[in-house]
Amino acid sequence: MRMLAIETATEACSVALFEDGDVIGSFHETIGRGHAERLVPMIAELPGKGRADEIRVSLGPGSFTGVRIGLATARALGVAWGTPVRGYPTLALVAAIAQAETAGPVTVSMNGGHGEWFLQEFAADGLPETEVRSLDPEEARLAARHPVVAGNRAAQLAEGLDGPRRALDILPDARGVGSMGERLLMDQLSPIYGRPPDAKLPGA
Repeated sequence: MRMLAIETATEACSVALFEDGDVIGSFHETIGRGHAERLVPMIAELPGKGRADEIRVSLGPGSFTGVRIGLATARALGVAWGTPVRGYPTLALVAAIAQAETAGPVTVSMNGGHGEWFLQEFAADGLPETEVRSLDPEEARLAARHPVVAGNRAAQLAEGLDGPRRALDILPDARGVGSMGERLLMDQLSPIYGRPPDAKLPGA
């Protein structure tokens, strides 16, 4: 069985192709912007042009545009190949990558919007202990629970925390999707935004 993983929710753009649980091809680039131009060529460069029996795609939170690009690509490939598409939370992927390096619970902190950070706590089994929150840095430091923090805001988060903390500077990488538990996967492909939209309805 082959599984294609797509990750576009942050400044990283990555894809990985798994066969019976092993990675047989992958690409990971930190590009900032330009996921729409880079994603499909990355997939086309994988063995068999990335064709798989299942597709897994990031649902966020992260870049609104990046999440939508990944979802649109996954849905299009799913229709073209007749392949099921499942989603996964981006912060859970970061937790899984961190826990492959160091066992135990982990606090994940990632770039949010408007100077805020996304924060979520994960138990040792990789399952979330809290909902995703979008907090200003000081609120995030007050809310952080665990001695291991991971994500692209981990170092800044750890600087303001009491007690020893281990900070793992991690961006999501599609190669980590294979280690995520089934309970983290979702059949409903709805983006996880992590905070309310910026747009407001005009007043009456």
